[in-house]
Amino acid sequence: MKKEEKIRLGISIGDLNGIGSEVVLKTFEDSRMLDFCTPVIFASVKILSFLKKHYKSNTNLHGIDKTSQILDGKINVLNVWKESVSINFGQEDEKVGSYAIKSLVAATKALKNDDIDILVTAPINKHSIQSEEFKFPGHTDYLDQELNGNSLMFMITDDLKVGLLTDHVAVKDIAEIITPELIEQKISTIHNALRQDFGISKPKIAVLGINPHSGDNGVIGKEDEEVLKPTIQKINDSGKLVYGPYAADSFFGSNNYKAFDAVVASYHDQGLIPFKTLSFGKGVNYTAGLHKVRTSPDHGTAFEIAGKNQADNSSFKEAVFAALKIFKNRNEYNELTKNPLKKQPRKPQNKAGREQKL
Repeated sequence: MKKEEKIRLGISIGDLNGIGSEVVLKTFEDSRMLDFCTPVIFASVKILSFLKKHYKSNTNLHGIDKTSQILDGKINVLNVWKESVSINFGQEDEKVGSYAIKSLVAATKALKNDDIDILVTAPINKHSIQSEEFKFPGHTDYLDQELNGNSLMFMITDDLKVGLLTDHVAVKDIAEIITPELIEQKISTIHNALRQDFGISKPKIAVLGINPHSGDNGVIGKEDEEVLKPTIQKINDSGKLVYGPYAADSFFGSNNYKAFDAVVASYHDQGLIPFKTLSFGKGVNYTAGLHKVRTSPDHGTAFEIAGKNQADNSSFKEAVFAALKIFKNRNEYNELTKNPLKKQPRKPQNKAGREQKL
């Protein structure tokens, strides 16, 4: 991408029966957003025009049929479909879910082809998206496959970053899934993300225990003693600043998290409950471990308020700015590291050790 070109921000529209389209439209009602990026919404200009009218939005939309028609200074809507879609706000609907997937697939293809630079995904309903063609728990697993990565759910704000060893996994399976190999892989992904995407040269990472009180020395489960502790020690011995396991129940309330650049939780709710409690509405879900940048807001479809024009777009807006910042940080990091200074050839010296004139 040339320096003078704006970053192309792809947006998958999510579940049309939820609040995704509302927060997207509200975000780009502020025309100053176009100073930072060129948005490309993967949906249908027909359906978004209907939703714009419903929400009484003044967002100006520019319909296009292919990525070669993207224009800077416009809110581009790439027509992934042209037919009408029946919208019933707040309802779970497999048909509507299929359009969420059409949007995601088209946006991912554009991301892979470098037609867009970054991707922000509006919320989907994890049940209504399931079909013979799409059998993924959500965005992250699909993008991991399509982009050949080692993805990790990384919840971020400026002051708090929480990564997960396991994400959409049943509680009964967690202890079995957390292996030394998984711990090393996930912590490596977080460490690399902190360095290249957030500009932290020597990250300090805390790991939360699997069991209550980190197992109380084996009294409440042996996984912390036998799996977590030796693996953390091994990682620490390699030069990374990784510490733990810490008892999760007191870690956030005591403000211990403020001493670290990132916190690694063993499972979904252990990390996301404190994260959302401390930052709800300002948090961003970032998929670390991919060679492309993808973010999303920290909330779901919010069916209970869908269509009522009550949705707060703060988290979606934060997701846009986070993606832009990460993209710039990563490009800068790659630029700085791809051409290290070459070692200068040593000049010939005489017997006294002084340089000879050639």
